[in-house]
Amino acid sequence: MTDKKTKVLIIEDEEMLVNMYISKFEKEGYEIEKALNGREGLEKVKSYNPEIILLDVIMPEMDGFMVLKQLKSEASTKNIPVIMLTNLGQEEDIEKGEKLGVKDYLVKANLTPSQVVDKVKEVLSK
Repeated sequence: MTDKKTKVLIIEDEEMLVNMYISKFEKEGYEIEKALNGREGLEKVKSYNPEIILLDVIMPEMDGFMVLKQLKSEASTKNIPVIMLTNLGQEEDIEKGEKLGVKDYLVKANLTPSQVVDKVKEVLSK
């Protein structure tokens, strides 16, 4: 039996935040890859094949909702669970994310990296 690590892709443009999440996920035994904008995120999804994606909404080049639409429209990526990780906590943004098929919608300011890891575990266990 191989000890295959769960692959997480985080698409987020705030590098300091990304690095904080990376160290937390690695401590928990995950393999993690980052993309610093939406376009790069879409390319990484294809080469990295993550089991789950953490996706920011407000990013340069392509926002999270555009990335999500693209992911959900392609057969190879539409079943990868996506968790929105953003500071947009408005009801309309949450509804938009849910309509597009996100598994969860997390407001960054309200959660520690540990809580984000717990949410990922929760989504992956379903």
